[in-house]
Amino acid sequence: MANKKIKILQTIRQGKIGGGESHVIDLVEELDKERYESIVLSFTEGPMVDRMKANGYKTYVIPTEKPFNFTVWSKVTEILEKEKIDLVHAHGTRANSNTNNSARKLGIPVVYTVHGWSFHPDQKFPLRKLRIMGEKYLVDKSTLTICVSDNNHNDAKKLFPMERSTVVKYGINLKKFNPEGTFTDIRSELGVDRKTMLVGYVVRMTIQKDPLTLVRAISLIPKELDIKFLFVGDGDLKEDAVNLAKELGVDLRIIFMDFRQDVPNVLNAIDVYCLPSLWEGLPIGMLEALAMEKAVVVTAIDGAKEVIVDKENGILIPVKDPQKLADALILLYNDPALRAKIGKGAGQTIQKDFNVVKMTRKIEAIYDNLVKA
Repeated sequence: MANKKIKILQTIRQGKIGGGESHVIDLVEELDKERYESIVLSFTEGPMVDRMKANGYKTYVIPTEKPFNFTVWSKVTEILEKEKIDLVHAHGTRANSNTNNSARKLGIPVVYTVHGWSFHPDQKFPLRKLRIMGEKYLVDKSTLTICVSDNNHNDAKKLFPMERSTVVKYGINLKKFNPEGTFTDIRSELGVDRKTMLVGYVVRMTIQKDPLTLVRAISLIPKELDIKFLFVGDGDLKEDAVNLAKELGVDLRIIFMDFRQDVPNVLNAIDVYCLPSLWEGLPIGMLEALAMEKAVVVTAIDGAKEVIVDKENGILIPVKDPQKLADALILLYNDPALRAKIGKGAGQTIQKDFNVVKMTRKIEAIYDNLVKA
């Protein structure tokens, strides 16, 4: 094995770019190319797949949006055999549930990275119970499970055994997300004045990311304050967010944009990053904003609580509380010195604890341990 590269199937549920997909891109690009060869498997097409192909990585797509879809397992087996895969690294529930059976039958170790469990407190009992059973099964059948936050790890340990598990927190690409870098002038593109406080919300607009609470918070901010909001992304609730903004009379304060791949340019343009999520593993978008030394306002949930110290490197707010969210944004508008202090603390947090190089070296050590010579 010393003379042969370890071939890893990096598999992810979809080709759209979200937190888990960004993680896969950064991991694949940072892995030591002399020792590891990554092949990517996605279960939908999308910009992440396009990017991997453009960067020269062999990429497969097996279309399905269902977890535990046994009809695709034979296709997965074909890829594992054809590519002579040494290890499967499954990112998320759908990816693991659709590759685990094939890998085990061929005696291939499976690393399962949990980018946030598929169960969460907001689910009704039957669905939550079913999701917990599914995750317990996947953890049991995987060679090793990686959680991206201590909180996720502890949540699972209360529900089922996590004997073969570890925590490896996300790392951010500090060359890409570097506040000293050169960026496209998004403010000029949008016609937003330099003096205007621009608040960014860069997400897939779903129930999890709770865009409607943010729109309601905007309606509680006095109109005379020079604040604009940039909503970047698509998702199930985008249309609802646009309609609610009109209904509440705040549509002129919000710029809605489709998803963009140049996230560093967007983050460079904003003053404050806002993430009112209902649950998260460890939100990569938040970490990217911290790396860009932006003041962040995030809900006090899961992994976010492990990273943010209130008013030191961000501001923590309760979930589904438009008034508290509005108050935090007004505070940052009225206190530029606090905004700057939080931004500086944010950058220091990432430099110290969330560097993609450190993260990748830890994952390489896991690969080496599981694929013995």
